[in-house]
Amino acid sequence: MHSTRRARTAGAERGEERERPEPSNEMRRRLVHLDLKGAPPRAAYLAEVLPLLRAMGATGLLLEYEDAFPYAPPLEALSAPHAYSRTELRQLLGRAAELGLEVVPLVQSFGHMEFALKHKEFAHLREVKLFPNALNPHKEEALALVRAMIDRVMELHRDLRWFHIGCDEVYYLGEGEESKEWLQQQGNTPEKLCLFHIKAVASYVVSSYPTVTPIVWDDMLRGISEETLAGVSPVMGIWGPTAGAAYDLGLCCRPGCGEQRYDHFSVLCELFPVAIPSLAVCLQALENGGYSEKVKENVEKLLGMSNLELDTFMSTSTGTFPGSNILTLVTQVSFYLKSSVDELLERNRYVTGWFSPYHRKRKIIHPIIMHHFQPDAISLLSKWNAVVQDLQAAMEQVFHKCTVEEWMEENVHPSLEKLQQVVDDLDKAIKAQN
Repeated sequence: MHSTRRARTAGAERGEERERPEPSNEMRRRLVHLDLKGAPPRAAYLAEVLPLLRAMGATGLLLEYEDAFPYAPPLEALSAPHAYSRTELRQLLGRAAELGLEVVPLVQSFGHMEFALKHKEFAHLREVKLFPNALNPHKEEALALVRAMIDRVMELHRDLRWFHIGCDEVYYLGEGEESKEWLQQQGNTPEKLCLFHIKAVASYVVSSYPTVTPIVWDDMLRGISEETLAGVSPVMGIWGPTAGAAYDLGLCCRPGCGEQRYDHFSVLCELFPVAIPSLAVCLQALENGGYSEKVKENVEKLLGMSNLELDTFMSTSTGTFPGSNILTLVTQVSFYLKSSVDELLERNRYVTGWFSPYHRKRKIIHPIIMHHFQPDAISLLSKWNAVVQDLQAAMEQVFHKCTVEEWMEENVHPSLEKLQQVVDDLDKAIKAQN
């Protein structure tokens, strides 16, 4: 399809406009990008979700493993304590095959290398000594690490046609000492440096696994001329995520990218079960050529939701799909927890006027005033404790304990602890009065 792109460019220069040919239906692929870094769902939950993804319109999975893959020695440091076991992955991949879902593994090989370069045994392979983001493209040992990761992942996958080598967001490329020296040589540019490493990784995939085509994200290549890209296009495909289709090597694919984290060290962006309605709409819209009332009805039926409209998310139930109870409870917390606590502590005149931080510190409380807000504070705390207890139990069915703790600390504890503290202070003040 590269030739089609160049033909259109050449035609445009002559004042002509040629349409890009539409790929046939059998070439259309809709891959769901499962970003597993830092907080992978339990394997049992993913197995439960796979049939739903297929029904929603997915034709395959783009599995970005990072530290969720069970790397064997000498790469065992790359695997998180909650990484999948080899048995779990074999069963999951087998289930995907049964459902007709094509699997494309994704192993980051240039940028987004924090999961590897944060470890002391690999820190010397960083492009910039202080930052674990990007791999140093000049070190043979860096390429050896990438080759080893690819080999380990390949061992667990069968009948692959595509293998994604990442290569997006290679921050600080060219800023390492070796790169600065290389760039001083005549004719060398950051773009050439980027392609040098990408081609080395892609060529390894092609030479070691002749039936597999390597794929990269397109963001680092957008400013590079087509003439320069032509030197690497025979050995790899270039994908653009979500917003547009990528036409390369006979492939039309729209991978739906919903990142779990922006990078390995950032907070969680979203919980997978909460994102399922949005994912379902995207998949159905792609399958049906756009959003429509039919798409809305299809999604509501698939997910067991009475209505996709936002105001219905305030209801007690928001679906029957796997993890829908998490969506229901997260929605309650997201919309109401902070606002209800702030309403009591910052806008209730009895609290702000008669039980301010000054009063709380000195355990001062007017006996009449406490009756105006103590019941409300205790009732609100009891309600949210019950909701949070249900949410924690639901999340533990889908995620490992560390993920549940992180989400709670980021989204629940700040407000709940404020509410608990004012109830405790109120109790201490009443006892001091007595």
